[in-house]
Amino acid sequence: IRCESVQSVLGFTCASYTGSDDVYVFQDIDECEFSKEDLSDMVYTVKLVFNQKLLCSYDSRLGKYVGYDEFGIRNAEHYNNQSWKMKQRKEELETICRANARLYIKMPPVVTVRSNSKARYGQLTKLECHAYDFYPEAINITWLLDGSEVTGDVVSTEFMDNGDWSYQMHSYLELVLHRGVPVSCRVEHIGLEEPLVTLWGETRSYFVQDSSNVVLNIIIKNFTKLKWKRQK
Repeated sequence: IRCESVQSVLGFTCASYTGSDDVYVFQDIDECEFSKEDLSDMVYTVKLVFNQKLLCSYDSRLGKYVGYDEFGIRNAEHYNNQSWKMKQRKEELETICRANARLYIKMPPVVTVRSNSKARYGQLTKLECHAYDFYPEAINITWLLDGSEVTGDVVSTEFMDNGDWSYQMHSYLELVLHRGVPVSCRVEHIGLEEPLVTLWGETRSYFVQDSSNVVLNIIIKNFTKLKWKRQK
């Protein structure tokens, strides 16, 4: 018996040969076909082929074997009457197809970094790093302060199963922001070619206010009003 992988779809072929001069080839071809990342459209087929002629096949959408000639029809009826075989074929949709397909699927996370409230330099702030819709579940999230890893100020980390084979993870960091000291979130996942580093403040810098600037702005505005009143 020889088995070889089929690259166009997830599956394998097993073929047996006779030892005589006349060659007779029987093939058992198992295939798993899908197009959606959540594997909801997975189809499992088992094809029995003799000398390149399809005798009968099992299709998970039908839940039974179908024969294509006299010999194939007899075999299909025999297989369909074997409750243990039909139970096994139904289970193989999960144990062979979906289980192996998940080894090939790699969905990289979508990462966002934000603050949970209006952030000010010089004040204690909680930052959030969110990683969404990734697969498989193994992931590593770390915070970087001026390029160095932060551990002590990480408040909590939440891991959630989305229920569709994808996952999400959230990490929270409390720290006092300082101007000129970058804060970033580094995410490592098998779906990424290299660690993804997202710098906080790149798209949300307008949320940051310096306390000294607020006081200075108030003084300038009050001085302007006083000067205007005197001129009037």
